[in-house]
Amino acid sequence: MLMTLVRGGSSESFDLAPSKIIGIGVNYRAHAVEMGKGLPEEPLMFLKPRSAMITDGDAIERPAGYERVDYEGELGVVIGARTRGISRERALEAVLGFVCVNDVTVRDLQKRDGQWARAKGFDTFCPIGPRIVAGLDPSKLRITTRVNGEVRQDSSTSDLIFDVPALIAFTSAHMTLEPGDVISTGTPSGVGNLTPGDTVTVEIEGIGALTNKVIARP
Repeated sequence: MLMTLVRGGSSESFDLAPSKIIGIGVNYRAHAVEMGKGLPEEPLMFLKPRSAMITDGDAIERPAGYERVDYEGELGVVIGARTRGISRERALEAVLGFVCVNDVTVRDLQKRDGQWARAKGFDTFCPIGPRIVAGLDPSKLRITTRVNGEVRQDSSTSDLIFDVPALIAFTSAHMTLEPGDVISTGTPSGVGNLTPGDTVTVEIEGIGALTNKVIARP
């Protein structure tokens, strides 16, 4: 997926083709409360398929027959170098840049299956964009999600339970991170249902706004 990479005051085209998209569940304190869960003792990892990726302006296809198909605005971390077993202190050296992600989820299936691959793996369920930005401090970026212009999520990465360096160190201790891999760092409180006709926008300070229309799945 061709995207713009912004670094050092210049921009270039970048083909984002991750070998894996690593999602992190229940990683904002307020969202843990919202979901009725305690704070996890370690990051909760899951994988989304590359086939779920779409970019800014593409349509999210909502499958019929489900009560809740939720938006989840998230900060995405794009890995820039092959990384295995890196320390927390050096973890940001592995980062190419940061991007907006919408971790779309069929909540009914998440509860029914007990694991999250089907609920989060539909085609179009990983909008990502609008660009990758290098050199940001990921510790206190404002993240806002709007549906039809109405603010639904408004938080900061300062509310992360496990911050970006901790997530990179943890994931790289369990699997090798390849250039282009994406870690989606979790969503703040305020998740909710999308219906065909909605427009959802995830905006992150310093990165920009990722906007997608919702249509019925053909």
